[in-house]
Amino acid sequence: MSELLNRRLALLGERANLSLLEQCLHGIERECLRVTGEGRLAQTPHPEELGSALTNEQITTDYSESLLEFITPALPDPADTLASLDKIHRFAYSKLGNEYLWSPSMPCPLPAEADIPIAYYGTSNIGQLKYVYRKGLALRYGKTMQCIAGIHYNFSLPEKLWPLLKEAEGFVGTDRDYQSSAYIALIRNFRRYSWLLMYLFGASPALDAGFLRGRSHQLEQLDPDTLYLPYATSLRMSDLGYQSNAQAGLTPCYNDLSSYTDSLRKAVATPYAPYVEIGTHQDGEWVQLNTNILQIENEYYSNIRPKRVTYTGERPIQALVARGIQYVEVRCLDINPFLPMGIDLQESRFLDAFLLYCALNDSPLLTNNSCGNATSNFLSVVKEGRRPGLQLKRGSESVDLKEWASELLEQIAPLAAMLDQSHGGDAHSKALDAQLAKVKDSSLTPSAQVLAAMAEHKESFAQFSLRQSRAHAAFFRSEPLSGEDQAKFEERARSSLAAQVELEQNEVGDFDVFVGSYQASILAISN
Repeated sequence: MSELLNRRLALLGERANLSLLEQCLHGIERECLRVTGEGRLAQTPHPEELGSALTNEQITTDYSESLLEFITPALPDPADTLASLDKIHRFAYSKLGNEYLWSPSMPCPLPAEADIPIAYYGTSNIGQLKYVYRKGLALRYGKTMQCIAGIHYNFSLPEKLWPLLKEAEGFVGTDRDYQSSAYIALIRNFRRYSWLLMYLFGASPALDAGFLRGRSHQLEQLDPDTLYLPYATSLRMSDLGYQSNAQAGLTPCYNDLSSYTDSLRKAVATPYAPYVEIGTHQDGEWVQLNTNILQIENEYYSNIRPKRVTYTGERPIQALVARGIQYVEVRCLDINPFLPMGIDLQESRFLDAFLLYCALNDSPLLTNNSCGNATSNFLSVVKEGRRPGLQLKRGSESVDLKEWASELLEQIAPLAAMLDQSHGGDAHSKALDAQLAKVKDSSLTPSAQVLAAMAEHKESFAQFSLRQSRAHAAFFRSEPLSGEDQAKFEERARSSLAAQVELEQNEVGDFDVFVGSYQASILAISN
């Protein structure tokens, strides 16, 4: 274990400081497609009974009108975060009629591109901005890609922790600067080690054959309707997912917050020839917000993002530059199709120990070489993580995946133990033991279990997924919400619809002007 990690653990282990670790915050965003009883994409509008996708803080849509997104509040105990997610699912199922929530990350058999509906948010300027942004995504990446779903795990360390570490380490600068640099250091380590999460939690080794729309690929045919790779862990996170030539040169290597925000700001302001050729309008209609590498900073697709809660009308980069990093959003987690919510408490407890390790361990700057290694290790594991003897790059040498994974888990163990000491019980250490078992035996990984279940039931990917979706629907519908909880959700839905109407009735100013000032806002930021 590094000397720095030892020192930090000793400081946090002091009786006065131990309770700090109970104040980490956890939020989950779970995306899922609405599908018909036959397992086809639901082409119905976002159910009004769920409220307004624009103004309901807990239930919205992501890219497609059919792609729901459930958002929990950020809470200190992940058990409470998951309880909140569970209630959102139960409420949604009370309003879904005969539709289902699709159980895995990779989509159901999809209709023609033209028939995949883009999420619509009404006539307010902000609603139209969200819609045009998605039209731009459809133009740039195709709608099929945007039907992939994932789980985003939001995590923050307690604000009181940073001044404590800053003082102990004699950091020169403000508390805010120290906090931001510590989160950027966490992100660098996450880039180094996130291949481990793909091995442990990747759950998309197969997909519906129609997903590729006849594009060339290196996948194997499992059955007439299913493509797969025998050792894949997460095809969702492979280069089959989001591919963007425009973004190819955009790899912020996270050496500090200002270089990160600068690279995104430049991308939002730099024209990209093929997009310029298309233009922002066709037949007098907006088709994309601008012709630059990114329309907005959120278009940059990464496995983890530094975040800060934004004020109304504020852009993500503006918030980061003005007030520093507040939390991280882990974006590479597949939905586990065996779990009703796609994630469970054991996974959450392990993620906490893993992220704490990334935050407190040494985190040298990423050189071109180490940045390249991080990317290639990640891609190797998502495509062939369960291949016996798979080698990864560590520094200038090759190392066996299982050997490195075991070493990492051994180094994470003291952080799991400290979380247990802070919370009481042994849940974090048990969660770590469960991961160690997967390293020793790859058949215990979700990706292996998906393929095993399909083989056992002689099912295609779509048949397996629909069976799981039905089982999860039965699970949520068998125990409805309490009357009180149901009433709260219904009230939230109603007031969100009213809020959208009010926004639309009181809208001031023209949409073109609104887009212009939105674009200008990012250029006005100066560090």
